[in-house]
Order: sequence, then C-alpha cells, then structure tokens
Amino acid sequence: MFENPSDEDRRALLRRVKVIAVVGLSPNPARPSHGVARSMQRFGYSIIPIHPTAAEVLGAKAYRRLSEVPDPIDLVNVFRRSEFIGPIVEDCLALGIKAIWIQEGIVNEEAARRAREGGMTVVMDRCIYRDHRQLCS
Repeated sequence: MFENPSDEDRRALLRRVKVIAVVGLSPNPARPSHGVARSMQRFGYSIIPIHPTAAEVLGAKAYRRLSEVPDPIDLVNVFRRSEFIGPIVEDCLALGIKAIWIQEGIVNEEAARRAREGGMTVVMDRCIYRDHRQLCS
C-alpha cells in the first residue's frame, strides 16, 4: 500500500524544487489548479503550465505536453483524473524528472508504484499548496 513521504521529506522536497510543471493547469481562475498554481507562483516557484489548448496561463507560456518543455523541470504537479496518471508517470520517467506530486483526491497506486520503482519521489492525494503552507511557512 502506498505511503507518502514524511513531513520532513515533503518539506525538503518543497524547499529543493524551483520549477514546477503543472499538468492540467486550467486557464480558468475558478478552477482549483489555477488557484493552487497561482499561490505556488506567489511562494516563488516558477510555474510551467501543461494544457492541451491554452497558449498561456498565469503569465507563463503553456505547453501541450511535458516533452515540449525546453527547460529542466524539478517537479510535476498533476491535476488530472487517476486514469491519466500512468502515462504522465511514463513521460516523467522518459524525461528524467525526479519528483511527482499528485493532487488531493487523485489516487493511482499502480502509477505511484511505477514512479517509485523508476526512482521518482512520489506524493499522492495531497494538496501541494496546503502542504507548503503547513510545512514551509
């Protein structure tokens, strides 16, 4: 059964990363992905939107998929339904991305296992914004 990293390990991860690609970042300010990413931007993180149709979100150029991003990515934060997590993990592994944060309410045990086996740090079913406020403030 999946277990998230400890508070200390999640804190260290949040302090270590600088660039977060947000898969499923909506251009709609009413969507949770938008509010969370905007807050993480205000905390000082560079946000890279991953969205199939948006050209820009939160003032940053959007990309259709992770493989199109030209810059290094420290962490992938996912706002997609659980059935889409497996292919996202495979993309992360192919690109050498070392950490994935799967938002609260999204669980895919098989994809999380695959990511860990591939050497990734995995946080699942937790809100990155809430954890940042609790652990890093």
